[in-house]
Amino acid sequence: MKPNSSYLFVYGTLLGDNNEFGIYLKQHCHFYDNGKLKGRLYDLGEYPGAVLDEDLDSYIHGSIVELIDPQQTLNYLDDYEGYGDDQDQPNLFIREIAAIETNSKEIDCWIYVYNLSIDGFKLIELGNYIKYKNI
Repeated sequence: MKPNSSYLFVYGTLLGDNNEFGIYLKQHCHFYDNGKLKGRLYDLGEYPGAVLDEDLDSYIHGSIVELIDPQQTLNYLDDYEGYGDDQDQPNLFIREIAAIETNSKEIDCWIYVYNLSIDGFKLIELGNYIKYKNI
């Protein structure tokens, strides 16, 4: 059985207003809450990559959005994130469900997690891409 959620946790370029996929996402979702999860965020050049790790004391910060049509929106975003059988293998990112912490509870959300080596990439110390890039 495939995991299911109508929520997506975004932590990078999809939060920006000058990205066509970010604009698409804003037209097909509603902001739900700010959130975080344990892991590290890396500067991959044009975008960040999240690496999840429950054993760390560091967090990745972002926003939780509720998708109006989850399947359609995720299929559209999969192409942007390099995820799927029709993408280069191994995939650049993988889409999985993770428990995202908010101020009041945890919520299961889809998240795109970086799937390749992080060797040579800079750690974003605060785990917050928006603050890091000032966008």
